[in-house]
Amino acid sequence: MMSKRVRDYKLLFRRVFLASYDIAAILVASALALLLRFEFSYSQIEPKYIEMVWQYFPINILVTVVVFYFFRLYHSLWAFAGVTEMQNVVTACVLTSLLQIVGMQLMGMSPPRSFYFLYGMVFVLLITMSRFIYRFMRMVRRKKRIASGGMNTMIIGAGEAGNMIIKEIMTSEHLNFKVSCVIDDDFEKIGRYIHGVKVVGDRTKILRYVESMSIDQIIIAMPAVKKREIKEIIDICKETSCELKILPGIYQFMTGEVSVSKLRKVEIEDLLGRDPVSVNLSQVMGYVQNKVVLVTGGGGSIGSELCRQIAAHQPKQLIIVDIYENNAYDIQQELIGKYPDLDLVVLIASVRNSARMNAIFETYHPNLVYHAAAHKHVPLMENSPNEAIKNNVFGTWKTVVAADRYGADKFVLISTDKAVNPTNIMGASKRICEMIVQTYNRHSDTEFVAVRFGNVLGSNGSVIPLFKKQIEMGGPVKVTHPDIIRYFMTIPEAVSLVLEAGAKAHGGEIFVLDMGEPVKILDLAKNLIRLSGLIPDEDIKIEFTGLRPGEKLYEELLMDEEGLQDTENKLIHIGKPIVLDEDKFFIQLEHLKQVVEQEPDEIRRFIQEIVPTYHPKSP
Repeated sequence: MMSKRVRDYKLLFRRVFLASYDIAAILVASALALLLRFEFSYSQIEPKYIEMVWQYFPINILVTVVVFYFFRLYHSLWAFAGVTEMQNVVTACVLTSLLQIVGMQLMGMSPPRSFYFLYGMVFVLLITMSRFIYRFMRMVRRKKRIASGGMNTMIIGAGEAGNMIIKEIMTSEHLNFKVSCVIDDDFEKIGRYIHGVKVVGDRTKILRYVESMSIDQIIIAMPAVKKREIKEIIDICKETSCELKILPGIYQFMTGEVSVSKLRKVEIEDLLGRDPVSVNLSQVMGYVQNKVVLVTGGGGSIGSELCRQIAAHQPKQLIIVDIYENNAYDIQQELIGKYPDLDLVVLIASVRNSARMNAIFETYHPNLVYHAAAHKHVPLMENSPNEAIKNNVFGTWKTVVAADRYGADKFVLISTDKAVNPTNIMGASKRICEMIVQTYNRHSDTEFVAVRFGNVLGSNGSVIPLFKKQIEMGGPVKVTHPDIIRYFMTIPEAVSLVLEAGAKAHGGEIFVLDMGEPVKILDLAKNLIRLSGLIPDEDIKIEFTGLRPGEKLYEELLMDEEGLQDTENKLIHIGKPIVLDEDKFFIQLEHLKQVVEQEPDEIRRFIQEIVPTYHPKSP
């Protein structure tokens, strides 16, 4: 309460002070206008002119204060005054000067005609000085403070976003940054200045000016530039020891959210070198509204993101099925807090239990099924191949059977690029899952579809969190092979693809994302080390451990015989179904089911009979 009173008194004092200054400015402007008219010779000024000014003075005060109040000249935060405030000041001063002409004429006063112009000019100057002197003094104090220890900053991007970032840095009392230079590839901008800061050159000059100007921080303010170009710039910047920050994207720029507070550290996702997959979720998710949706593995990385996206589009009911109670509990509490009106059902169940899955489908009759439950860790599954088959193959089969029996409209299988020419048991098990889905699609009213993508950044067990932990521990960062490459995508991209598949599928397709160029894992490790402000093989060692069981140097997204078919989204393609001997396939599945229950030491040869493209690799 006391602090509020203090603030109110300060505000009242500030307004009284400004009004008092304005009254004084009226008097000074009137006197100077007469003196200027008579070439600063007071003796030549006729007494009647001085009398006119004094007679109109009270009216002038009243009119000026009312006009200034209307233009909010007593309300603005002048420490942050800009173009809008300047326009208001000039407009208000011009208006009061015009009203002075009208008022004095109505009162029968006839000062020299040049008096009105001179008065207006001096008055605008005095009022502008009063409003902007505080900002100027703040900038001077800030420059002195920065000169004694500010963070030297380079801005990359001389566009509107860069202009707004520089402006905020220069006016803020809380940012101890000094903008030393600007970089831009537009040759017409090089050599020019933004708020007194010179555009020194294009991207080829980054390293030179980082060194010559002792730059501590680089801010990339290019929200409209394509990801590939941003990656090229980051590749240059990460050769320095500077802290890197980036404005997230064009959305923030379009909505006016360009500010230092919106900057974030450069993450490894920025190094993928491609634009994110664009999906019109509002259109795609229309089919989710008023539908009962079931997500198996709903507590996992992909499953939980699916639940978040689905919950945001008003399903009739969302059913989460997961064997891990902690994961299920976490997503349950998150969704309850964010969507209190959501009809949410969370069930602990194993997809390997036919009776349990049938009971769930019989009770809730889901319209849409997203099957994300699976064992996915390649090395672990190589050591426990029977569990991979039980969970991935037969868990999928039992869920597919339940979806078919109880009339689900669509069934979307989450698959992987490792299903293509698999060299590990996890990939081979997923390939069998795809075969099950495509086979059932030919004989069911349910539309079955598979979605295949690469490694997901930030998912449980992915390489990025592992590398980050190793860096935090001081290294070494362990890479299996110097030449190993992988395709990567973000969790939102993966989920967008899954949701679009559910909306656009007619049944039997395998949807594949064009994920751009593959990423070398060694480069990924080096980039993460550099983005942490460290030097690879100096501060943090990189250690090669050798390929793990079932691991190959590169992954493929589509088998040669599948071919590719484009969709409306040019980054998403469809692999045509492969024709197979269905009777033989189901006989093999039944045989595999019997074999795996006996816990054989070697299950791989049975898998090879079903998946001819499976070629297991020795450690």
